[in-house]
Amino acid sequence: MTTAPALIPELDDIVRRGDPKRRAEAARRLGELFLQGAGSFRADHIDLFDGVLTSLVPHAELAARIDLAERLAPLANAPRHLVGQLAREDDVAIAGPLLRKSPVIDDSVLVEIANAKGQGHLLAMAERSKLSTALTDVIIRRGDRDVIRCAAGNAGAAFSDDSFATLVRRAGRDGVLTLRIGRRDDLPPEHLKSLLAGSIDVIRRRLHSVAKPERQAEIKLAMNEIEGVVAEVVGRDFAAALRAILALHRAGELNEAAVAGFAKAFKYEECVAALAAMTGVKIVTLDRLISGDRYDPILIAGKTIGFEWPTVRALILMRLGANRVPSPADIEGARVNFVRLMPSTAQRVVDFWKSR
Repeated sequence: MTTAPALIPELDDIVRRGDPKRRAEAARRLGELFLQGAGSFRADHIDLFDGVLTSLVPHAELAARIDLAERLAPLANAPRHLVGQLAREDDVAIAGPLLRKSPVIDDSVLVEIANAKGQGHLLAMAERSKLSTALTDVIIRRGDRDVIRCAAGNAGAAFSDDSFATLVRRAGRDGVLTLRIGRRDDLPPEHLKSLLAGSIDVIRRRLHSVAKPERQAEIKLAMNEIEGVVAEVVGRDFAAALRAILALHRAGELNEAAVAGFAKAFKYEECVAALAAMTGVKIVTLDRLISGDRYDPILIAGKTIGFEWPTVRALILMRLGANRVPSPADIEGARVNFVRLMPSTAQRVVDFWKSR
């Protein structure tokens, strides 16, 4: 590659002694030259452009700097010092595209800018595809509502324990933030419980409905605990059962086979806790329904979850207890009713239970 002065006649003289207008024009022409050939330049070529452009670009017009920042933002070989210079601009129209996308800005530079600039800069950084805990610590500490919501909803953001605690505290006054935090796969269980504890019931139900299926059981179990069901419910203690079901869920083993095993072992608390987690119905509601005089709630819950008849039969026998044997006619009647029960009908009943 030729030297920079050969790229644009009298460039060296312009850099040293040129008036602002000549410098601005040189910046435009040299910037365009770099962008046209960026894919083929070696590291020493880029360094040469970097050194010259950092002296010229500040003299360019606002529109030219905005255009240059937008075009440099996605480039993995953009001039590092020039990018840093533009990213530190007070005007978010210039800094924003680079803070949002540029892969050449060091994390330490991002943290420096996050500590020094305003909410527009923080919002741009909150939209980056990856955010370190060092950066999110600053963003969560300094950000306003929109910035915090954006960071919380960014799947590529990593948060420290302190930042999660701050997010949960702020979510107590912000239903949108609660939903965004609650849907994060990396939210620790203790913070999920605190998040739900500080939310109104309608937000809890909304969070449960929008969460990923694998997270719904954990949310429901945390809600059950918050609602005081871990203690005695109608003379029963569900604390150990809830812990067991939560452990199965986290291991990916909360399924029909596990419920069937609990039923065959006549483990009532584990069966009810599992059905509560899998249907989204409050454990106190299911306990009251299942311990009643009819087996219909078991048929409805089983149909909604998608259980096969042998598992539902085992649950019916568990409900009766080890010392009671139902008549063959009762069991056959239950089987027929289960087969005839439409999943859509069962789901409507379960939705009604959820509202209770």
